[in-house]
Amino acid sequence: MAYMDVPAAGKANGRTVLLLHGKNFFGSYWNVTIRALSEAGYRVVVPDQVGFGKSSKPALDYSFHTLATNTKQLLDKLDIPKVVVVGHSMGGMLATRFARMFPEATTHLVLENPIGLEDYRFLVPWRSTEDLYRDQLGTTEESIRKYQKTYYVTWRPEFDEYVQIPFRQTLSAEYPRLAWVSAATEQMIYQQPVVHEFPLVTAPVLLVIGQADRTTLGRARVSPEALAKLGQYPELGKRAAKAFPKATLVEIPNVGHIPHFEAPEKWHQALLGFLGK
Repeated sequence: MAYMDVPAAGKANGRTVLLLHGKNFFGSYWNVTIRALSEAGYRVVVPDQVGFGKSSKPALDYSFHTLATNTKQLLDKLDIPKVVVVGHSMGGMLATRFARMFPEATTHLVLENPIGLEDYRFLVPWRSTEDLYRDQLGTTEESIRKYQKTYYVTWRPEFDEYVQIPFRQTLSAEYPRLAWVSAATEQMIYQQPVVHEFPLVTAPVLLVIGQADRTTLGRARVSPEALAKLGQYPELGKRAAKAFPKATLVEIPNVGHIPHFEAPEKWHQALLGFLGK
């Protein structure tokens, strides 16, 4: 399990922030947020989950319980008893699972445009992992770019880095194994919702929601009528804020799925403001 352990660049405040990446990304896409937190005095731990980035990519039965346990074992190895847990996209589902499994280790929970604010099983038809795997084998540079463009209000050339990395993986002899991991983790997201457990989270929660986000699982296999009901983040954010016992909601207009790319100043203001309370 690869990870970064970044010390405080400014005066250390003795606190640690754990950053959990989304499904189509890896730890280093937090680079600007790592710098902001480090300069504010935080130690920052940034794992690549098993199956992602520079970590091993075994053909496992992936679960959020397993990923959360791996992450807790990493923190134990680093002798870090308590963390602020920050999750983006799929990392938000993992962060929620971590907070539920290890409440004694979670001082705050921060969710940045998390997926899983709804239970996709209600509207998205099930598909086997084998079918999802075959779809992944057909991935192209253009299909990756087309999908990732849905994340943003305005596409910028620097975002193409996150197209090129997964595309170049498709050129590797290892790609069938990576395709299986992608299919297995999509199935994990579908079959293991966390939304029903929001009322059981004990830590204070910050929800940062880009209001233009419409990300959903299974976009290509739902009807237009169902698609119109999925990924409605303005509504989902408000609903989640009511479900968590102690929640603060920050809505960022005209921003899509990745506020830390599209609006880093507003994202950092919300994050550091919340942690300073």
